[in-house]
Amino acid sequence: MQRFLSSIAIVAAVALPATAASPKSADAQAKIESAMSAAPPSISSRATIKDWPAKQGGKMTTLREGDSEWTCLPDIPDTAGNDPMCLDKQWMAWADAWMNKKDFQADEMGFGYMLQGGSPESNVDPYATEPTAENEWIENPVPHLMVLVPNEETLEGLPTDPSSGGPWVMWRDTPYVHIMAPMPQYQNPR
Repeated sequence: MQRFLSSIAIVAAVALPATAASPKSADAQAKIESAMSAAPPSISSRATIKDWPAKQGGKMTTLREGDSEWTCLPDIPDTAGNDPMCLDKQWMAWADAWMNKKDFQADEMGFGYMLQGGSPESNVDPYATEPTAENEWIENPVPHLMVLVPNEETLEGLPTDPSSGGPWVMWRDTPYVHIMAPMPQYQNPR
């Protein structure tokens, strides 16, 4: 009997830490899957996966190390959309500037994927939280590839209208200006 009780105690001691870690692991796994849905598997499968900081000015936490220059982020907490993204190093610098309201100037071309679409947002104001008469609110964002250019003169002549049926310039006249190129939504093959 003593041996039986000892065996139960050992099983319980081993099982309890695993059970206690499960919610965090399940949450991390869900965030990793969300982040990976932002780009084609050729990009997301090798990307580092990071989570958004818990507060303004905080640091992103790494959920999974990758072996490429891409970083994927899960859906942004507390938003109305589905906005995971995969970003190259130029876009990661952009994201830091945007989150912390700092100036940004691309020093080379940058690419980012948001193949789940994104949250409803303004086409002209990077910090708008709701529609107004002036902010060209995009209610139904489309899956897209984002492009940063180092020379804003290359944006001349490109439309700013998201309903133009092709690529458009978003957030013109701000440090966060970029090209939005509509793409098909990524469908997880599972």
